[in-house]
Amino acid sequence: MSSHDNLASGKTSGRGPLAGCRVLELGSTVAGPFCARLLADFGASVIKVEQKDGDAVRAMGKIKQGRSLYGASILRNKRIISIDLHTSQGREIVKRLCARTDIVVENFRPGTLERWGLGYPVLKAQNPGLVLVRISGYGQDGPYSQRPGYGVVCEAFSGLRELTGDPDRPPARVSVSLTDYITGLYAAFGAVMAILERTRSGEGQVVDAALYEAAFSFMEPHIPAFQQLGVVATRTGSRLPNHTPNTLYTSADRRHIHITAGSQSVFRRLVQAMGRPELLDDPRFSTPVARSAHEDDVDEVVGAWVGSLPLAEVESQLACAGVPASRIFNIRDIFDDPHYRARGMVATPEDSILGPVAMANVVPRLSRTPGEVAWAGHDTGEDTVQILRDELDMSEPQIQELLREGVVHDATTGCSVMATGGQS
Repeated sequence: MSSHDNLASGKTSGRGPLAGCRVLELGSTVAGPFCARLLADFGASVIKVEQKDGDAVRAMGKIKQGRSLYGASILRNKRIISIDLHTSQGREIVKRLCARTDIVVENFRPGTLERWGLGYPVLKAQNPGLVLVRISGYGQDGPYSQRPGYGVVCEAFSGLRELTGDPDRPPARVSVSLTDYITGLYAAFGAVMAILERTRSGEGQVVDAALYEAAFSFMEPHIPAFQQLGVVATRTGSRLPNHTPNTLYTSADRRHIHITAGSQSVFRRLVQAMGRPELLDDPRFSTPVARSAHEDDVDEVVGAWVGSLPLAEVESQLACAGVPASRIFNIRDIFDDPHYRARGMVATPEDSILGPVAMANVVPRLSRTPGEVAWAGHDTGEDTVQILRDELDMSEPQIQELLREGVVHDATTGCSVMATGGQS
């Protein structure tokens, strides 16, 4: 995969489809670090560059014993070097690392790398095969490119937020950085495509991943509906429009279950489970199109059946009938669930202070070259000295001079911790 096979390999297991691919992460917070984390999960040797104060993601989420639990996961499988990018020496170190790298991931405001003398033409001149992944709010060009862009703000701009929540309330949000994750996925996909293309051309390229565009792409069914029919999509609560029944129902013991039975074959199984096969003879319920035109009537009938039984009985009958449905799981339910446990979906790598730390395991599963969680997120600057010595062949006196001048930071001799503040 790498065009730099003669270089010393990074600290990885040597497994995974991206083994041998070298990645430099210059990003911060969520989208950039998540993109690089995906690459690291599948074997890429990832070096993350942080300022001495640490990535802002270390102050997000819950904190225990001064350790960022979020950071333990999103920074996993990476070696971390702390460099002051505001110094010319620091930027020169980054430039040297870029010369030995296959993929650089950054999510600064457009133009920042150029101001630092690290624009793509400069980096490409020393490394023609370099793939530069650029994540930003509004893209690298266009009239809004210089606007500051956070995931939830660009989600609002994309139209996706208008679809989220109940119709009688203001738009809601999912309690995770959803658009950052969507964009990180697209960015990682773009990076791997660019590396694949490089095997044919030998040339690198720029991957331009905009937060608003990634979220907008999820508006897929509503774009032609507006252009062709003038339909302006808005919030529908737990329903999926034009696929009925497909919503949330409440059981007799006040638990919630989502049932999806919009297709004809599944709806047939649902009415059999309900003991109401005659519903298929009702013109309101006889076809998928008819049911979509009578959503309230369908939900009233299905809701009455669910509301007459305890949740466990509803689940049992739907499972026997082969109807897709699930109760609404919380995180405690997930930790107790046998299917999550059987598939090993919760990984628990060791943290030096906290011991085993739970986090989502690698997705997707590859049968021959699977990814892995090799270690939990390192401290800011934990690998600084090792990277300077092994990757850039610096001598001990050179490294000590950089440390004394504050160009780089080493967590083993400094005061950095995994967390830099409270939760947000």
